[in-house]
Amino acid sequence: MRFSGIVLMGTIVLGACGGEKAAETKPAAEAPAAAPAPTTAATPAAGAVAAAPITGKTIEVKMVGDDKGYRFEPSDIKLKAGDGIKFVVVSMGPHNVAFDAVSAGDQKAQLDANMGADKMAELSSAMKMNPGESLTVSFANIKPGVYRFNCTPHLAMNMKGTVTVQ
Repeated sequence: MRFSGIVLMGTIVLGACGGEKAAETKPAAEAPAAAPAPTTAATPAAGAVAAAPITGKTIEVKMVGDDKGYRFEPSDIKLKAGDGIKFVVVSMGPHNVAFDAVSAGDQKAQLDANMGADKMAELSSAMKMNPGESLTVSFANIKPGVYRFNCTPHLAMNMKGTVTVQ
């Protein structure tokens, strides 16, 4: 986005400084030069990680808020690389799933990609408001280890858990 803005501003400045005759001939010549920009933007950045699909089982985790407090059920999940977790709102949203960047370590980029596009920030899903709404996270291409997560709006109420990839 920033690159496109720089190219656009450069085009405007050059067009404005070129005089009338240059301005009349420039637009036709510049139009093809602007066309490759969307292709560049659509190309993944160097080092970008692609989402890896679930190849194993999918475990359902409930996101709950009630008179007993706010929690994930279960809150400590053990799974194998390739499995997935479907987080489902049961009550008292909004809820989300945010993974701890420190515990993700060198798996941060892959885990972030595996969360899909419905995010509000890196390693943090968008808010889910209503019962039945869900988010599924793949643990394909994730190395064995312990990954901590929480619900951002309810972290102070201890709504957190761990995923142990075996």
